[in-house]
Amino acid sequence: MKQTIVYEPDEPKNTRIDKFIAESFSEYSRSALTKLFELNLIKLNGEPIQPGFRLKPGAEVEYDLGPLQAKPEVIELPILHEDDDVIVINKPAGVISHARGRFWQEASVASFIRDKISKELDGERGGIVHRLDRVTSGVMICAKNEKTLKELQKAFSDRNVQKSYVALVVKRPKDDEFIIEAPIQRDPNVPKRFRVHQDGKQATTKVKVLASSSERTLLLLTPTTGRTHQLRVHLQYIHNAIIGDPLYAEDSSDYSEHSNSLRLHALRLDVPLHGERQVFRAPVPYYWQLSSDEKTALEELK
Repeated sequence: MKQTIVYEPDEPKNTRIDKFIAESFSEYSRSALTKLFELNLIKLNGEPIQPGFRLKPGAEVEYDLGPLQAKPEVIELPILHEDDDVIVINKPAGVISHARGRFWQEASVASFIRDKISKELDGERGGIVHRLDRVTSGVMICAKNEKTLKELQKAFSDRNVQKSYVALVVKRPKDDEFIIEAPIQRDPNVPKRFRVHQDGKQATTKVKVLASSSERTLLLLTPTTGRTHQLRVHLQYIHNAIIGDPLYAEDSSDYSEHSNSLRLHALRLDVPLHGERQVFRAPVPYYWQLSSDEKTALEELK
């Protein structure tokens, strides 16, 4: 709903419009309010205004807080396992793990489990133990109470969790099994990307070829560290980026109807739970169109 607010400072001075908006609506985060500028929902004289524009006293600003007040869409996600302490889901590609901020809602794993977890786990990340990238599919475990959340978070922090991913790449690597050890940091030139750099944080990925054809190769990836975009960056580093990767593949096209879907899937999660180790596994998305050899290779994995 569009409304207006007038800039009336105590002293006659010009000020940046983003600062005025932030002070006027302090209940929202600055990052959330920035989105309103990006969506052209902050206007002056009917025209969208940039965050750095300086207002003069008496300026009438038009705004629409609608996107910040909207509730996330109700979605249903595939449940792999559920008991009194955890809920394990098979996250589809395209779904985020949790909202980007309290007042910037989007359907997510967190919003899906919100009515299934204890009220003590409030906030937009309530119950979320770990996360998968939006474009990555696969198994995610969520806690239903604070005790289990702390136990699982400690297990992830102590690296007492074993994660296995599968990925499709175009070229077959030279070796059938090998380890990539390369430090990762955020790319200062493209902030949404990461890169291998000597000043980055240590990162290690075990790689195994499961099946290969003239068109593509199916890899088993086992990270022993948990850096952001680690698997995607490491495979790009060896010049074999994952098929369909919108950030790291030179050509993200593919032959299927889901041509923009990253072919990276969290296949298996081995965690300490209820006093013993438990393993959860999520089936690979149907649109990967696995060959008989690829299916056999996956079935043979323990």
